[in-house]
Amino acid sequence: MSHEAPGATSAIDAVVFDIGGVLIDYDPRYLYSRLIDDRDEMEHFLAEVCTAEWNHQQDLGRSFADGIAERIALFPDKADLIRAWDSRWQEMVPGPIEGTVAILEALKASGMPIFAITNFSREKFAEAQERFAFLTHFRDVVVSAHEHLAKPDPAIYHVALERFGIDPARAVFIDDMPANVETAKTLGFNALRFTGPQAFRNDLAALGVPTPA
Repeated sequence: MSHEAPGATSAIDAVVFDIGGVLIDYDPRYLYSRLIDDRDEMEHFLAEVCTAEWNHQQDLGRSFADGIAERIALFPDKADLIRAWDSRWQEMVPGPIEGTVAILEALKASGMPIFAITNFSREKFAEAQERFAFLTHFRDVVVSAHEHLAKPDPAIYHVALERFGIDPARAVFIDDMPANVETAKTLGFNALRFTGPQAFRNDLAALGVPTPA
């Protein structure tokens, strides 16, 4: 299928999405601002107790049960707050980013092959799939916890390219994290930093990929 713009040197024939921060809104602060009244104390908890690096280990395949137990052993006085990361995880995800979901659905309707590479824990990705029907629209999804690899490691992109059977030079990759975008660029993708649905729609149009509203 050609989505080539006038003057373009090659068509785009696949779009590869990130999920968290692009299709679904995610921030632990949505939950912890309810649980910890003092903002500085909340930020300290997220920086020192349930840290981004700790959470990344779940994205790499460690179970939530093991991750929670490891933190409680280190911070027993924070046990209830730590357990909430698992039991109340859905409150970190208030809903979809509707404008991007509309783009996803327009691409699907047009016949454009759509895929995803996502850093996600095994358990929480299963929960997200149950909650958000549009996560079934992809032809294939590479989930970090399933592969024990995570962005921005180039290895997970190589897994995806082999599985998806796509040419990165003819594919768009969209992600909200600069490091993930930079890795995709080094591998030859038309890689875009997600800053909002309208900017994404405009960038796709500039690449010759229409997304009718």
